[in-house]
Amino acid sequence: MQDATTPAVQTHTERLQRLYRDWDARRRGREFPARADFSPHDLLYVIGNLSLIDVGYAPLSFRYRIFASNLATRFGKEMTNKTVEELPYPRQVELAREHFTEVVNRRAPVAYLRDPTFLRYNVPRNFEILALPLSADGETVDMLMVGYAWDKD
Repeated sequence: MQDATTPAVQTHTERLQRLYRDWDARRRGREFPARADFSPHDLLYVIGNLSLIDVGYAPLSFRYRIFASNLATRFGKEMTNKTVEELPYPRQVELAREHFTEVVNRRAPVAYLRDPTFLRYNVPRNFEILALPLSADGETVDMLMVGYAWDKD
């Protein structure tokens, strides 16, 4: 278990650095904040680039409760209420599943800077993803807050 002094995650964009700082501040000594610790107003700076993902267990699964609208535009597919297995390309499914599983297993935020060639269309270089664990009961990671940024963000 991590304590409240977990070091900052390395991100390359100010938007995702701010998202991490907001997540960290809302922990208030806990391992994770809860979804209820955030209001949409708190996240206006990232709202179009933010997804909320429900985490299920037995087996481990990930369902987009809210899919980032800017990402839906870039993918050409809305993923709200769909699982990661329904992403448009097999490589996307593999990378998303690996990333989200790592967050659940490590019980900590994880950021990746991706070469977006696997996305094929409409995504510029330096596609960065920050996944942050959330917990309603303070123990079980039951949701991920995932922020996205591109080289021009």
